[in-house]
Amino acid sequence: MTRAQQSPTIRPGQVYAGVVIELPEPVGRELQDWRASFGDPASYAVPAHITLMIAPQAERWADVVQRVGAVAREWEPFRVEINGTGTFRPVSPVVYLRIQEGEEQCRALHDALHEEQLVSASPFEFHPHVTIAQAVEEEDLDRAQEMLRTYRAGFLVDRIGLYELDGRGVWRIREEFPFTGRDRDRR
Repeated sequence: MTRAQQSPTIRPGQVYAGVVIELPEPVGRELQDWRASFGDPASYAVPAHITLMIAPQAERWADVVQRVGAVAREWEPFRVEINGTGTFRPVSPVVYLRIQEGEEQCRALHDALHEEQLVSASPFEFHPHVTIAQAVEEEDLDRAQEMLRTYRAGFLVDRIGLYELDGRGVWRIREEFPFTGRDRDRR
């Protein structure tokens, strides 16, 4: 029996906005391939990414676009380094890659995105990471955690993406917002 379970963040039939940092090539493709090798059904459904926020949405999409765009205009590019694995087990059957460099900026971006139109749907405290295995057997989680325990990659983050999860459970990119400003307070 698989460890797949309903997400504590996503409710079936609802529309969500997802704000993410998409991992650039070749790192993004490499991690999608790793995720597929562990049997994760979402491995190619959405590019490898760091989720900054998932928020429930109804008819206020224009407000979300405006908010995400305003935040992106205040930021300048920053470097992220991922290094080694972690897990949310036993609370949630997820193995992830840890954010080493850039964690503070990811947290600050998450905080900057929060407002009335964009409130996190997650019941958990924000923890920036790159998921590499979930909704798979326990032994596949173990294998993912062991095989990528020394994985390391770095890249420049110069934009955030705004995705929409429709009522059928499909994530689609709606817009990308390049960082065009200076973020003096968060360096």
